[in-house]
Amino acid sequence: MNEVAKVIPLHGSGAGRDRTEHANRSRNRAEDSRSRHPSSYADTTPPIPLVPPVAAHPLDPVGPSDASQIAASQIDAAKTKLVETISDTAEFVRRRMAGDYVVDEFGYDPHFADALWLPLLRPLFDKWFRVEIKGIENIPNDGGALVVANHAGVIPVDALMASVAVRDHHPAHRPLRMLAADMAFEMPGVGTIARKAGHTLACNPDAERLLRMGQVAAVFPEGFKGIGKPFSERYKLQRFGRGGFVSAALKTGAPIIPCSIVGSEEIYPKIGDITPLARLMGMPYFPVTPFFPHLGPLGLIPLPSKWYIEFGKPIATDSYDAQASEDPMVLFELTDHVRETIQHTLYRLLAKRRNVFLG
Repeated sequence: MNEVAKVIPLHGSGAGRDRTEHANRSRNRAEDSRSRHPSSYADTTPPIPLVPPVAAHPLDPVGPSDASQIAASQIDAAKTKLVETISDTAEFVRRRMAGDYVVDEFGYDPHFADALWLPLLRPLFDKWFRVEIKGIENIPNDGGALVVANHAGVIPVDALMASVAVRDHHPAHRPLRMLAADMAFEMPGVGTIARKAGHTLACNPDAERLLRMGQVAAVFPEGFKGIGKPFSERYKLQRFGRGGFVSAALKTGAPIIPCSIVGSEEIYPKIGDITPLARLMGMPYFPVTPFFPHLGPLGLIPLPSKWYIEFGKPIATDSYDAQASEDPMVLFELTDHVRETIQHTLYRLLAKRRNVFLG
C-alpha cells in the first residue's frame, strides 16, 4: 500500500498569508495602544523653543533691586529738597537785602511769615501733632472774621497751630492774625517775631482795626487762665472775660467763628505751680509737669498728642443794631453762646477720640 508523503510547504502562499495576518494584527495592536496612550509616541512637529525665566537673585546683575530703587528715589528727593531749600534761602536773602517786601501798619511781614516762620511750624503741625482739620470752609474767603478758640497747654502752641491751619488749608490761604497778651510783646525777640508774623495786642481798638481791614483775627478769651490751668481741669473752659471780642465783632459786623482745639491740653500736663518763682520772674505761673523742670531743657519738648481743630458755623453779628455793642445783656448772651458752642464741640471731639497719642 503506497502512502503519499504529506509535504508542508515552507514558502507557499499559506505561510505568506500567515505572516501578513500576523503583521496586520501587530500593527492594529500598536495603533490601539497609541490611541489609548497618546504620549506613547513622539510628536514629529519640532517644539517651540521657550526662554526660561530669569531667576530672582540678590546678586543678579540685571537691573537694580527694589531696595536700591527706593534708596535711589529717596536720595533724589533729598537732593531736590536740598536744592529747593538753598534756592529759597538765596531768594529770601536777596529780597531782604533789596528791601523787596511790604510791612503793614501792625508790623506784619508776609514775606518773613511765609518764607521763614511758617516753615518752622509745619513739621510740628504735620508730623508731630498730626493735626486734623474740620470746618475750615466756615471761615469766609474774604472780609473780616473773628475766630474764637479755647486755650490750653502751658505754652500757647495752640495759637501757632491754628495759624498754620488757616494759612495752609483754607481755600484762600488767609493769614490768621492773633490777638495776644501784652506779655508776648514784652519778651525780647518774641515780640518782634510776633509782630512780623502778623499778630498784635489783644485790645478792642486793634481788633476793630483788623476786622475793618478785612482780616481774619483770632482771640483766646480764656487768656492765661486757660493755658495755665491744671491738667485735672483739662478741656473745661474758663471764664471768657467781659465779652470784649463780641463787642469788636458787633461794631464791625464781622462773623464770629467758634474754634475747638483738642490735643493741646496733653502736650505739657501741668501738675503743679511754683508760685514764688513765678512772682520773682514776673510770670503768671511757673509750671511743673512730669518732665519739667526735672529734665531741664528736655522737659520742654511737647508730648506728641494727636490734635483736632474744628471751626464751627459762623455766628452772624451784622443783624444787630448800632447800640448792641454797648448792651451788657447782648454781650453776655453772645459770649455765653460762643462759649457753650466751643465746649459742646470739645466734648464731642473727646468722645470720638480713643487714644491721646493715636487719636
